[in-house]
Amino acid sequence: MRSGVDGRPTLPLVPDDVEGHVAGAANGVSTPLDTNGGGSNSVPAALADAATRFAFSATPRLDAELLLAHALGIDRDRLLLDPDRWTVPAAFADLVERRAAHEPVAYITGTRGFWTLDLAVGPGALVPRADSETLVEAALAHFAGRPPATLLDLGTGPGTLLLALLAEWPAARGLGVDASAAALGWARVNAAPFGDRAAFVQGDWASALFGRFDCIVCNPPYIATAEALAPEVAAYEPASALFAGDDGLADYRRLAPEFRRLLAPGGAVLVEIGWTQAAAVGDLLRGEGFVVAEHRDLGGRPRVLLAT
Repeated sequence: MRSGVDGRPTLPLVPDDVEGHVAGAANGVSTPLDTNGGGSNSVPAALADAATRFAFSATPRLDAELLLAHALGIDRDRLLLDPDRWTVPAAFADLVERRAAHEPVAYITGTRGFWTLDLAVGPGALVPRADSETLVEAALAHFAGRPPATLLDLGTGPGTLLLALLAEWPAARGLGVDASAAALGWARVNAAPFGDRAAFVQGDWASALFGRFDCIVCNPPYIATAEALAPEVAAYEPASALFAGDDGLADYRRLAPEFRRLLAPGGAVLVEIGWTQAAAVGDLLRGEGFVVAEHRDLGGRPRVLLAT
């Protein structure tokens, strides 16, 4: 994950209107180490114990570090640079229990890093994934030296793709569309630093949209309804942002003709796909007259299709 860059907008970590969904950080006060305390409250021991509880996770140690930093009200980097400075606050135990119940770390802390941004996230919003940064990279490469003036993000969620690209294209303006009022609540919080450059509308994909856009981005649901998911995804994240019919292609079928209608001359559509779907989704796009190029994620798997 990329770190923030000076001069780019840093988004608020806790949205005022959804504060009840975000775990507090030990009253916001960092706790220096009590030199008279015992070793049971040491940071290394607490992190090791928590990581053991999180064996189901692909990143148990990272999860523990993020939660302890959150409980202390400090950045993870600060925790790791000087772990002996801190003692473990009581609030950490509650965060560990929530994570042990498979609640996503991003829902517990109320934030997720994506590209150069820290996005506020919580119940009702799909947690941004690192794989989606492949789409940002592909868009920047395609529009290098000629950034688009207008940007459309269909299925924007908490504003993930829209805001990452607006941060890179300071003269662009963008519209995010989502069917979920809850997701749009997070998106509007995240978009506050962008002023009137970012707007949002609740809608059923592009059905109520008119006009043309230079760049259209989309990360639609693409999981087949019978596919099993990890408990932290299935039990917490919105099913409407995950599942798309028996074969996972239902939304692509709806979107392909809309892309053609809404794309400005000389523009490009970038759509995220499941790694086995390149051929099927590519055929849908080619059926609308697009020329399609494939972009792979860091694992070497097909992840994004660029249609022009």
